[in-house]
Amino acid sequence: MTANASDLRQLLTGVLPPITMPFDDEGNLVKGGLRKQIDFIIGQGARAVVAGGSTGEGHTLTAAEYEAVMREAYEATAGRVPFVAGLIVQSTRDAIERTRSLKGLNIAALQVTPVHYLFKPDADSTVEHFRAIHAATGVPIIIYNVIPWNYLSVDLMLRIMEEVPGVIGMKQSGGDLKSISDLLLRCKPESLVLSGVDALLYPGFALGAHGAITALTSAVPGVVVALYKAVQDGNHKLAKDIHFKLNALWNVLSHDNLPACVKYIQHLQGVPMYQPRAPMMRVSEEQKTAIQAALKPLLS
Repeated sequence: MTANASDLRQLLTGVLPPITMPFDDEGNLVKGGLRKQIDFIIGQGARAVVAGGSTGEGHTLTAAEYEAVMREAYEATAGRVPFVAGLIVQSTRDAIERTRSLKGLNIAALQVTPVHYLFKPDADSTVEHFRAIHAATGVPIIIYNVIPWNYLSVDLMLRIMEEVPGVIGMKQSGGDLKSISDLLLRCKPESLVLSGVDALLYPGFALGAHGAITALTSAVPGVVVALYKAVQDGNHKLAKDIHFKLNALWNVLSHDNLPACVKYIQHLQGVPMYQPRAPMMRVSEEQKTAIQAALKPLLS
């Protein structure tokens, strides 16, 4: 990708849904299972497609599966919107190898989590992790700040972006709205600040977050697009109405099987029903009833 950081911020501004993975009952990837979902998401007004994130159970994919499903998702996107590839891996080497396996794809950016197993690198090593990935691949990077064990401070994220120009922004998760505010206050004008906080999309957009990559953006992309547009238009009455309806839906979703819940919500809107990969729990009948009740006001 040859665009500069300012161009990329414009390109990746708005609602950027993370796709779910099409697993069958045995946990196998269903070949061709992404097209209807991606058509649905783009048709709802999404500005980009994000593959391999948490909602997409990217942490469960083998290297071979990762390459295959990324290429399938990219082809299904068909150049209609930018394509963002997620990386949830445990080493710098693995991040580089997986990115290199996607040679030939026009990847707008990588969404990269800090490493998340027991051993936490210090600040200098974290900077070098992101530096090495960009140096080896040349692909712009969005920090996906979501790992509780290795949750990056605002100061460290700003340092990474200052020292590694290829890091163009961050997706700030973990329910921390103040850090979104601090990042917007202190980051470079061309930097990208995306919300990953499902319960607080409206205040994040109102503060000036440039967009969002969250489970709800995948579950009900059209609704979140309407919320984002309402904020941009200054229609805060409408935005708050959508916010509270989204909040009611979020309150009935379980974090422990959130990807499964998102797949079920997509299914209620015409996307084929797929399962989570074991040992994640499938959507229970109780969850289905609660989801249907909370979803109805959003889609009516």
